[in-house]
Amino acid sequence: MASHKILIVEDNDAVRTMLNLGLQSDEFEVVAASNVRDALKLIATQPFDVLLSDLHMPLAGDGFTLVSAMRHTNPDAVTVILSGYPAVEEAMAAILSQADEIFEKPIRIGALREIIRKRLADPDAKMKRITPESVASILERESENTIQNWLDAVDRDAELTCIALSHSERTGHLPKLLRDLVYRLRLDFGSPVPVSMAAREHGQLRLQQGYTARMVVEESRILQVSIFSTLQRNLSTVDFSKLLPDVVTIADEVDSQLKEAMTCYVRPTAVKPGPVSLAG
Repeated sequence: MASHKILIVEDNDAVRTMLNLGLQSDEFEVVAASNVRDALKLIATQPFDVLLSDLHMPLAGDGFTLVSAMRHTNPDAVTVILSGYPAVEEAMAAILSQADEIFEKPIRIGALREIIRKRLADPDAKMKRITPESVASILERESENTIQNWLDAVDRDAELTCIALSHSERTGHLPKLLRDLVYRLRLDFGSPVPVSMAAREHGQLRLQQGYTARMVVEESRILQVSIFSTLQRNLSTVDFSKLLPDVVTIADEVDSQLKEAMTCYVRPTAVKPGPVSLAG
């Protein structure tokens, strides 16, 4: 009787069949899925000892999504990602923080079976995994570093530094803007999005300090770059299952904050009274 249950997720029919036949034995019970949707249903309803997933099916990051789902429902399961692309050291480190093993294509069934056996036989390896961290938690934890990186970039910008300010004056409401961003990231899906009053106050401060509209836009661009640089430095801990929607939220919130900051720069156009027509 099979002692370990493997979930294979592969959209290529030939590869999926080959893996299914190659891994079925007295040692392994194999369940196969051809897409992410079916695989997520299986992960939510059945216990598994091993996840074996292609990295792209057909979207980049599909494998990460399944690994994260398996981590939540079957935290002790061994996770193996199949990849046909050359390994880049930094990317590999990020992937391995989520998955236990990367197995490069073309697939060699014998070697793959040995890797699975080795991982199943080494329970201590599971203790070395890094717990995935939400984007909101990373940005909250790295707030001071993000601000410092932003300041360093601003200090190299001749246009922004033409106005002499202390670091605290130049930072302005930036800590509050980041707190508003973290709050937005933690909102439940579909919740009303609050307006950042800190962003509006920041725009008023910049107008008083002599910033032009162009300068406000540029420092907002630098802020977005600094935020994404912070995430880049923390790829080894980020929760990939929510990374893409969080990136969209970050871009939207930074743009929304810029819009609020720019309200005091917009002057309503005076409307000249036109001729009045009196009826009757």
